[in-house]
Amino acid sequence: MKLKAVLFDMDGVIVDTEPLHRKAYFKMFDDLGIEVSGEFYQSFTGYATNKVSEILKEKFALKQSLDELNARKRKYFKYYFDNDADFDLLPGVKDLIQNYFQNNIKMILASSASMNTINWVFEKFELEQYFLGKISGDTLKESKPNPEIFILAAEMANEPRENCIVIEDSTNGIEASFSAGIFCVAYKSKNSKGQNYSKANKIISDFSEIDYLKMAEILEKNKYF
Repeated sequence: MKLKAVLFDMDGVIVDTEPLHRKAYFKMFDDLGIEVSGEFYQSFTGYATNKVSEILKEKFALKQSLDELNARKRKYFKYYFDNDADFDLLPGVKDLIQNYFQNNIKMILASSASMNTINWVFEKFELEQYFLGKISGDTLKESKPNPEIFILAAEMANEPRENCIVIEDSTNGIEASFSAGIFCVAYKSKNSKGQNYSKANKIISDFSEIDYLKMAEILEKNKYF
């Protein structure tokens, strides 16, 4: 069987929004008067904003509604998104996307980010033309590590899961891919610290390692398909 579809995470794979999210969250924490340790913040990696708000509301007994918390965080995120001069696509990822596109590989974006954030990124970096579809974790009942998002992404691609791969960078995303029974490539970015890659099928630090021809060879050696 051949590779037919690639299911991309976004944060930490296509763009590195983690520094922007961190600034936005910690500005919100200051507003709320709560102290969040770096270790506790790290545990949020891969979670949708609404899930993080639920955790914060319960842990700190916050009076604000989930909608209010989500809106506050997203307001700050959009500010940094528009104004941070260092924000760009991760090195090599657009070449990889174009390589898959040229080889008729279907691509689905399956991210815990809000659809607003996904659309901002796709517009800013002109990615819409390459992707068959987009799924936001904010629209789902369960966040990663629940496998729902990748199961739906494979269905959107109209391909069986054994014909798909996932590209992820977080423990929660890798776990979701594993639970969905989909071959997972883990991308180690400089901001993906403290993540567990043990359930990934392949670990990379450069996207050139998984272009179409190399990925076909990897899958043949793994006999995964």
